[in-house]
Amino acid sequence: MELSFKPPVFQSVEEERQHLKERLAAAFRLFSKFGFDEGVAGHITARDPEWKDHFWVNPFGVHFSLVKASDLILCNHEGAVVEGKLPVNRAAFAIHSQVHAARPDVVAAAHAHSVYGKSWSSLGRLLDPITQDACAFYDDHSLFDDYTGVVLDVEEGRRIGVALGDKKACILRNHGLLTVGKSVDEAAWWFITMERSCQAQLLAEASGKPVLIDPANAETTRSQVGTTEAGWFQFQPLWNRIVKEQPDLLD
Repeated sequence: MELSFKPPVFQSVEEERQHLKERLAAAFRLFSKFGFDEGVAGHITARDPEWKDHFWVNPFGVHFSLVKASDLILCNHEGAVVEGKLPVNRAAFAIHSQVHAARPDVVAAAHAHSVYGKSWSSLGRLLDPITQDACAFYDDHSLFDDYTGVVLDVEEGRRIGVALGDKKACILRNHGLLTVGKSVDEAAWWFITMERSCQAQLLAEASGKPVLIDPANAETTRSQVGTTEAGWFQFQPLWNRIVKEQPDLLD
């Protein structure tokens, strides 16, 4: 079993693009495995390494568990499908085009209607630092405190981008979670662990009053588990697992 401790270095744009698409397909398979799929809702996008105002995304209506690297479509920031035969989810375009435009440092963004994420989002609150894992988001996630229906307008996508700011994640009130990263690996991992942090806090608050980690220790812990490098690395065992189980995702 191969386990890399550093992100790969690419010899060409084509090599980097193929790597990005394979990681994106793996992220969709993992999201399905973890139950983050709900009908046609949810999307993960990755900025193309050559055309920076284009992003790769899952085709509308294809189940996460069936997505292959070759199925992904390339969409520009005007919503046009540049490569691929299936349409793009309008909500994916409305949200992700604006997030990518607002955050040139971001390569990937993930959003899904996961059970605990959307449950927690209904409270209109940020996560508290009640566990080591939740400290990855301490003072590094925001709240989009509005809901006006399904996001189909780029103006609302722009407001989500503003609410995200320079953070790694945003809780979309009454909607769900949005995470970003400098790689598909990082963005996908932040979503996975944020969903579990929502679950942990819901369970803890149902049982009593959680004890918060103090600010100094929460900041120290974030510097240990909440870095770009940590986010990328945490995804690697999941990548190895899903590729071994479902190698057809690489097709």
